[in-house]
Amino acid sequence: MRKIKEVLRLYFDSGLRQRAISRCLEFGDTYRMCPQITDRLQDMDVPQRSRDHFMTNIIILGVALVAGLVLAGYFMSRMPGRSFSGAVPELTAADLLLKDNLVSHVEVLAETIGERNVWQYENLLNAADYIEGQFLSSGLKLRSISYETSGKHVRNVEAEIRGAGESPEVVVIGAHYDSLIGTVGANDNASGVAVLLELARLCSAGEYRKTIRFVAFVNEEPPFFKSPAMGSRIYAQQVQERGDQVVAMIALETVGYFTDEPLSQKFPLPLLRLFYPRQGNFLAFVGNYNSGGLLRTCIRTFRKNAELPSEGVIAPGWLLGVDWSDHWSFWRTGIPAIMVTDTALFRYPYYHATSDTPDKINYAALTKVASGLLTVIKELGK
Repeated sequence: MRKIKEVLRLYFDSGLRQRAISRCLEFGDTYRMCPQITDRLQDMDVPQRSRDHFMTNIIILGVALVAGLVLAGYFMSRMPGRSFSGAVPELTAADLLLKDNLVSHVEVLAETIGERNVWQYENLLNAADYIEGQFLSSGLKLRSISYETSGKHVRNVEAEIRGAGESPEVVVIGAHYDSLIGTVGANDNASGVAVLLELARLCSAGEYRKTIRFVAFVNEEPPFFKSPAMGSRIYAQQVQERGDQVVAMIALETVGYFTDEPLSQKFPLPLLRLFYPRQGNFLAFVGNYNSGGLLRTCIRTFRKNAELPSEGVIAPGWLLGVDWSDHWSFWRTGIPAIMVTDTALFRYPYYHATSDTPDKINYAALTKVASGLLTVIKELGK
């Protein structure tokens, strides 16, 4: 017995707990005759049980976190209606006319005019003049909203279709017409302006209960983005000061690049791969929680009528890319606003590059973007 006790104490004192337990089992119940050893075993079981309990809690927490993220992703991506699937159908005669106009607008802005910002000031003015001329040719009421930035006068350009009813509600469709320094900005954002101009033309003969405004914004690109000199920010502030009842805003942002290439679509969070296609062939509708109702209405209508795949996301503004356009300015004033986009840098390999030129745009898909959004505007204008 004395020898057994000495062996076990030696193992315990040297920190070889598991070996001590094994020897105890070899000795059978003999070790229970030694209260000191029994107490030592019980004492040594406490930290082990604590570690086991801690690890169990960590596993439970991890599982709960993953489950929570999956649920969040599900509710962020769950949208009404069924997205169009398959190749873009052949264009009709009306589509071909629309396509020709879209190509012309993009080429004028990105090739004939080129880089357009306060550092290429004459080009910026020429772009604004071109947009005003297109709005006027559609027979729309025109208003230019000028302000000074960097010692130069710049302007937002607004065209309006006055509501036929007595409703004071206003729907704003917007796109920025400036380009990043050093780029001609064909997709970002001549494509958005081209769609804006064609939507204004196609809507001009219609009659709507609400007032529809088409606005080309200046100074969206850095260094003006989210600054007091951002064109849409100034416009949204003026809307708020006048008390205009803007009930919806859609920002057309980089809408011309679509591809069926596998794994061409990237995401700000890897988890989103579980809920969205990996091919960059869809139009994205993006909004925050306050704009969820507007977004669902828009994508439901688009899916009902458009011949182009579409996906939607309702997410917090801090998620990378969610607030990267003029809709952000309207969020600041509490106005429901969404961005319609091809997802820009998450798909477009020429984003903010000198290679963002007119030949990179998928004009057949851009035509389907415009015709689908026309039905959305008609729905919002009711």
